[in-house]
Amino acid sequence: MPWLQLKIHTEQRYVESISEWLMEQDCLSVTFQDAADQPLYEPPPGETPLWSNIVITGLFEAQINIDSIHRQLSEQFADKINASRSEILEDKDWVREWMIHYKPMRFADNLWIVPSHHSAPDQNAVNILLDPGLAFGTGTHPTTAMCLSWLAEHPPEGQTVIDYGCGSGILAIAAAKLGAKHVFAIDNDPQALTATTDNAIKNQVNERIQCGGVQMPLPVETDALADTLVANILAGPLIELAEHFSKIIRPGGNITLSGILQEQAESVRASYQPWFSMEYTVQQEDWILLHGRRHNKS
Repeated sequence: MPWLQLKIHTEQRYVESISEWLMEQDCLSVTFQDAADQPLYEPPPGETPLWSNIVITGLFEAQINIDSIHRQLSEQFADKINASRSEILEDKDWVREWMIHYKPMRFADNLWIVPSHHSAPDQNAVNILLDPGLAFGTGTHPTTAMCLSWLAEHPPEGQTVIDYGCGSGILAIAAAKLGAKHVFAIDNDPQALTATTDNAIKNQVNERIQCGGVQMPLPVETDALADTLVANILAGPLIELAEHFSKIIRPGGNITLSGILQEQAESVRASYQPWFSMEYTVQQEDWILLHGRRHNKS
């Protein structure tokens, strides 16, 4: 059975009222897209930001009187919408459509992300079983891909690792599968912690991964500090967390930072230099990964 979808171009401040109105008109679901090309990555703690210019998509059953919906929309939100259009959405086997587009991905020489509907291309490689979900992190975004490649090229064998902003748990699981003895997976989103726990169980590394919020107690004794910290979040929080990270990484330990746009890289690098020797930079598209080592002295 086909469906009808109504796409509405509007601004962030009108999203809530328009979305509520759509649901009152028997809309089956409401989703949001970026109407421009505005970078938006992981929200800061306590916030759920949207893009400035947004396309709201309302999904309706095919028999709805879409002309009436259009007319009412124009009358009620005349000064709040930039454009709107309706279109037929053909019914498809959406599971099969998803399976076509999400395939195994390799990082460095020996690390693969393998969706559940595929067999591992290389049984002898390090294979992470992971499907797309609500939490961020499947390896398709350049920031995640660079972190996975870095971990694969620098296996944390026998190390204590912190994955700060764990999302789906993909980096925590990669660290564990690459030999880490203990991984702290930290996120301010309960949904991310649930996803990380579920994915860790699926990959049989849950005994080495400890999930918790940003207030989770971390090792403080010198001999228990983290050997490696990976943070794939936003540049702003990374800058704010520089001193905090310096206190939980051992002297000589690794720090790998991602989620940084090219124009933000120098500001992030400068904020870490009092405690870390920032050794090199990797770039993929407009995104930057920074790596450094903790100074032996504060």
